[in-house]
Amino acid sequence: MKPGIHPAYGAVVFRDSASGTAFLTRSTMTSQKTVEWEDGETYPVVDVEISSASHPFYTGTARVMDTAGRVERFERRYGAR
Repeated sequence: MKPGIHPAYGAVVFRDSASGTAFLTRSTMTSQKTVEWEDGETYPVVDVEISSASHPFYTGTARVMDTAGRVERFERRYGAR
């Protein structure tokens, strides 16, 4: 690999905002926010909206996420058929 052209690869905590779970892995992503992990070390934390801990495909549960009344707005605009 050519030196000096690749981004830094280090430990990062990804936190799922839907389920509240967090996991430590390695990534090139960075963040200004940090969190103290279970081992006592401080790592950058990246908040994600959905991960394998909350995704319906992996959990086997179906959820309807209606943000800002999209279904109602669609029915008002085009009518319930």
